[in-house]
Amino acid sequence: MRSVINPQMKLGEDPIANIQLDLRSRDDIPKLLLGLQYIYTIPDVRKEVFSILSEILPVLPSGEKVKAHMGRPGMSQWQILVIGVVRLGLNIDYDRLEELVNQHRTLRQMLGHTDWYDETKYNVQTLKDNLRLFTPEILDRINQVVVKTGHTLVKKSPDDVLHGRCDSFVVETDVHFPTDLNLLFDAIKKIIAWSAKLAEKHKLSGWRQHEHSYRQFKKQYRHIQRLRRSHSKNEAKRAAKEAAIHEACEEYLKQAKELFERATQTRQEVVLAASQISAQEQGLLSKLQVFIGHAEKLSDQIRRRVINGERIPHSEKIFSLFEPHTEWISKGKAGVPVELGVKVCILEDQHRFILHHHVMEKQEDNEVAVPMVEAAKERFSTLNAVSFDKGFHSQENQKKLAKLLDCAALPKKGRCSQAEQERESSETFVKLRKAHSAVESAINGLEHFGLDMCPDEGIKGFKRYVSLSVLARNFYRIGMVVRQQSIDAERTTPPSIRRAA
Repeated sequence: MRSVINPQMKLGEDPIANIQLDLRSRDDIPKLLLGLQYIYTIPDVRKEVFSILSEILPVLPSGEKVKAHMGRPGMSQWQILVIGVVRLGLNIDYDRLEELVNQHRTLRQMLGHTDWYDETKYNVQTLKDNLRLFTPEILDRINQVVVKTGHTLVKKSPDDVLHGRCDSFVVETDVHFPTDLNLLFDAIKKIIAWSAKLAEKHKLSGWRQHEHSYRQFKKQYRHIQRLRRSHSKNEAKRAAKEAAIHEACEEYLKQAKELFERATQTRQEVVLAASQISAQEQGLLSKLQVFIGHAEKLSDQIRRRVINGERIPHSEKIFSLFEPHTEWISKGKAGVPVELGVKVCILEDQHRFILHHHVMEKQEDNEVAVPMVEAAKERFSTLNAVSFDKGFHSQENQKKLAKLLDCAALPKKGRCSQAEQERESSETFVKLRKAHSAVESAINGLEHFGLDMCPDEGIKGFKRYVSLSVLARNFYRIGMVVRQQSIDAERTTPPSIRRAA
């Protein structure tokens, strides 16, 4: 049985609205909790957020959601939201998160626990399983409510117009630098492990010495690595080294072929021998087939590149076996020749709230300029001006954005005509361009909120992680505004009234 929040308060439990947070603290936790507390204390906003949170339910293997009134009591959806915001707001791993939710007094109060014999504890797996219930769509809807609530704090009138600034940056994935040699090693390592596991369960031969096979393959891989370290300028030595590398690669590919062909045979034997295959085994067989395909492709690429001297086209390269959505991105930054990850585009307003974001799978900046503005205007109708970098420019974008916005500060690449020079010299355009660099502060803030590198697996995990980071950032911004307004109000209150209070 699941509920958004436990309606029955425990003995000694403080209402969330009455939790005392240290406004003078410079740590991030009070600011995040202050943002959450503010959302909770406004009845209409709380009702709207709780309505969205009620959709967060576990999913059965069949794909059907568990009914809220059935099953064991799990974590309330409010607790999941608080824990998710804290995880991304502090950019911490699950081990530190476990320590905080079990030991941090104020955080436990926000989760609905008391100091009076409340021994409720959370373990790492519970935290992981519950945070994975979030979807990017649900997080985006909550984010819209949070931003609109934040605007009531900073806007003098609901009709005040919004000015945005749009830019993209790379969120790295948790991968090592890819080469065809080390990716083939990764593939064979998993192929050996999974094949041995299946063979042991179904009592099949061929993998009794799988640990020895792995050590021998790894030994050959290390041998190639040592050979490639030489940078001698002597032609004879270089030719001899090149021949040694070719010979070592031939042996490396020979061993790899023997192993993935044996794995293919084992997979076929399991399918034929087993009368009934469990869902877990079916998943293992599917992954094994995928990695065998990777091993075959990488073996072919190594032969073409090392033995035949071919240049492998960029479109054929694999950058990660475990995070296949990883892209090779070169944005031309000084000291950063290449980044391995996925680009994310954000649109921030002048009040430093992130209105909208988009994960750019296989997309360039000029492909997302119009969709970003359309989506942001659908959510926030008062948005009437947005600034961009030159990378977002195209003639088509200029025309479409002119229809959507009063001013689209999108500078043109290359030489401008007289009409374009007049447009880019207008007072509004220049003002927006001068303010555009502030978006780098939002990007830096998001990188501190976990978007320097995504540790979650798969493209679904990546999108969920990005959405949760954006939401945490906006909660943090509300907390900062509420904190500053409280401090300002305290400073302007006469001492006699403060003492009486």
